[in-house]
Amino acid sequence: MTPPEEPDTAGQTLAGLPLAGRPLSGRPDGYPAELEADVVLRDGATAHLRPITPDDADLLVEFYARVSEQSKYYRFFAPYPQLSDRDVARFTQVDYHDRLALIVTVADAMIGVGRYERTGRRTAEVAFLIEDAHQGRGLGQLFLEHLAQAARENGITRFVAEVLPDNRKMITVFTEAGYTVAREFEDGVIMVEFDIAPTDTSFGVMQAREQRSEALSIARLLTPSSVAVIGASRREGTIGNALLRNLRDGGFPGRLYAVNTDTKAEAIDGVTAYPTIRDVDDTVDLAVVAVPAEAVVDVVLDCAAKGVRGLVVVSSGFAEVGAEGRRRQRRLVGLARSYGMRVIGPNALGVINTAPGVSLNATLSPLMPSRGRVAFFCQSGALGVSILADMVGRGLGLSSFVSAGNRADVSGNDLMQYWYSDESTEVVLLYLESLGNPRKFSRVARRLARRKPVIALKSGRATQGVPLGHTVRRSHLPAATVDSLFRQSGLIGVDTTGELFDVAQLVAHQPLPKGRRVAIVSNSDALTLLALDTMAGCGLEVAGEPHTLSADATADDFCEALTSVIADDEVHSVVVIFTPPVQSNVAEVAQVLAAAAAGSDKPVLSTFLASRSVPEQLRVSDEHGGAARGSIPSFLSPQYAVGALAKATQYAEWRRRADDQIPSLPNVDSAGAEDFVAEFLQRHPSGADLDDADRQRLLSFYDISVLQAFPVLSADEAVARAAELGFEVILKATAEQWRMRPDLADIWRHIHDEDDMREAWAEMTRTFGVASDPGRAQFVVQKMAPPGVPVVISAQEDVAFGPVVSFGLSGVATDLLGDRSYRMPPLTTADAAEMVREVRAAPLLYGYRGSDPVDIAAIENLLHRVSRLTLELEEVVRLDLRSVLVAATGATVLDTSIRIAPNEKPRQDMPARRLT
Repeated sequence: MTPPEEPDTAGQTLAGLPLAGRPLSGRPDGYPAELEADVVLRDGATAHLRPITPDDADLLVEFYARVSEQSKYYRFFAPYPQLSDRDVARFTQVDYHDRLALIVTVADAMIGVGRYERTGRRTAEVAFLIEDAHQGRGLGQLFLEHLAQAARENGITRFVAEVLPDNRKMITVFTEAGYTVAREFEDGVIMVEFDIAPTDTSFGVMQAREQRSEALSIARLLTPSSVAVIGASRREGTIGNALLRNLRDGGFPGRLYAVNTDTKAEAIDGVTAYPTIRDVDDTVDLAVVAVPAEAVVDVVLDCAAKGVRGLVVVSSGFAEVGAEGRRRQRRLVGLARSYGMRVIGPNALGVINTAPGVSLNATLSPLMPSRGRVAFFCQSGALGVSILADMVGRGLGLSSFVSAGNRADVSGNDLMQYWYSDESTEVVLLYLESLGNPRKFSRVARRLARRKPVIALKSGRATQGVPLGHTVRRSHLPAATVDSLFRQSGLIGVDTTGELFDVAQLVAHQPLPKGRRVAIVSNSDALTLLALDTMAGCGLEVAGEPHTLSADATADDFCEALTSVIADDEVHSVVVIFTPPVQSNVAEVAQVLAAAAAGSDKPVLSTFLASRSVPEQLRVSDEHGGAARGSIPSFLSPQYAVGALAKATQYAEWRRRADDQIPSLPNVDSAGAEDFVAEFLQRHPSGADLDDADRQRLLSFYDISVLQAFPVLSADEAVARAAELGFEVILKATAEQWRMRPDLADIWRHIHDEDDMREAWAEMTRTFGVASDPGRAQFVVQKMAPPGVPVVISAQEDVAFGPVVSFGLSGVATDLLGDRSYRMPPLTTADAAEMVREVRAAPLLYGYRGSDPVDIAAIENLLHRVSRLTLELEEVVRLDLRSVLVAATGATVLDTSIRIAPNEKPRQDMPARRLT
């Protein structure tokens, strides 16, 4: 690589970077603001990535002065001690298309710069320079991800680089990115070249790095060695007093400090006190902030100066109070991230971590649950208090708890990344009031659910409401989309907090079921009937006849029945119902039940004395005195027990799915489709619906064929067209308001000859009238497709979810009932199969009442191709295969509708890491 060339344009006035967290004062023309991103580095700290501007000249000079001579030599292949004015001008003045430079800043300092320069129509040279003190923090990988994403959007498909042989760090960046890298050695320099199209491998590498860095960023918040409560108070009833007391009384073993600007005391409630956090004569890992909202920004700056690693902001008065609060909240998060800190809150209840050596209760709740294996994330502070009380009441042990309030920074996605690798957590509970980034949520949740059960309760599904303080994109999709998202991601979706804990009790203590067959052992006929009714409604099967014992059954009777069903290979789960007789034998039955279930790989659950927890008699104690695995949970009634078992069974089936790959589709021309969309938007800058010819062309890039329909203006023209097609045609009305009428009057089928066509024309013009515009066809002639079942496949670009594909059978009844299935691309083979089978009308596809089964594989193939199209072409904002006739062999697409429009808001889950 040669030293810098002469600048393309004259130099401009140099200016320094604004204060961290503030927007740039002057952005040049063409500045791509969408490339700005807050990012998490390898060590869990945050930084800000953005395109360079001419105003960054001073920042660049200061950065370059801190870079070692060796790093400069690796960058320019020659001694290059300082940058000239021409160098600075060239490096800071880019066109953001053929020449792009991205910088990473922490606070007011640049710590790295990466750039590409186009060298050919589809090729660009890429290079990085990273300050030595920040090498090893993953900046090279971040630059490569973001530069590749920007380059692809600018039509570049391949990166090249020149690297000195002993610059092993740079070579590693390229070779470990997941791309197929070609290397050649020439004139003492290694020439590296690779395609930058995302691959399964490169995306997998990105996800693994994202998980590690985001997990570390949360670990910095949940495992501090020292905590300062800013706004601590000795006055009873205040937030600052409650936080300090709960931290102290919760047994936090680390260093604890009280900070209050009004205090002159040396201690508050026995905790060493300081007027500001800057005055603390020790390091502080975590700051818990309880000061008025207008003072929080100053606190953040103090924490940054002190080197604090994370903030829990309990203070209210932010986005939940209106426009001024939203500005204050954006400022808080922008500042904190720019100084390397993550934020829980604002308006948060706080965090709990029961791990040995941590014992952190940085919340407003005095309840410190016992140590356990269940982690919990919620957003509502008020609900958080109730949740903690319920967990304590049920004896459900906790590993960690986060109530994120307005969720301005740290979200459920971040916590799931942490719990994925947290050995103390085996079960994850989520109470969600909004989904900030549904695509990332789905991706992260699916990865976690492959390893640990994730039980989720989403409020506001019916209204799609967003709580005050949650600054998220508002979806316009139906509520069923969230339920489908949960199923696709392997989440155990529940409807109430009671159900949330019921399922948690089961999966935290018992193994997952291996099938749907359930044995019942009961000493109550009435409760057995309730269990059977619930099983029928949940899709569970009874394994043989229930073992209904007498009301005064002895412990030996229970032992005999339990031994039999647990040994039976046809039994997958066991539900035990025990109500005590007058002559109580509770202890004996409990002992038998615990002994029979010990070591079994089948889940055993009970309605034991109608208790709602793990009764002491059925508990296997862990080293901390809590309920260990193997403990038998009890439920208030058989309905609750069976309901929880049904959820666990569905989740176990999801985990067992073997065929869960994204299929490779032949005959797909993605590049041709992208060129077509670009050319269409040149003709229609504001977007437009595609005509028949353009729809045919676009779909052909994904090997989707449409049976051609021919517009006709008169009966004579209809007859002539039908004759060309050899008759056996239909005559169809085209106006949207006529489609899918309940009486099917919009289509005249089985037209065999001229007389049939003229009769059809006469009848349909009587029904629909004559077109007001004589030059516009209101009917089309189309060859009849093989008989089959009509279905609809659609895709829509949603501002929050991105592309969403739906499936259903055609017809007014389906529309009225909302009988649709939904999934987010990319679809695995199992996703497509589930979409077809989960609609309530699916039996019509499988030979209902003697009809012929249709070609399910053809439907799934279309679902995969529509999924691929809408995933790759985000400008396709709506696509409808409005009438697909699926026969015994094959499927015929009869009618389509497509709209292409500029993408106003980029999708939130791009193939480059960023905090959203």
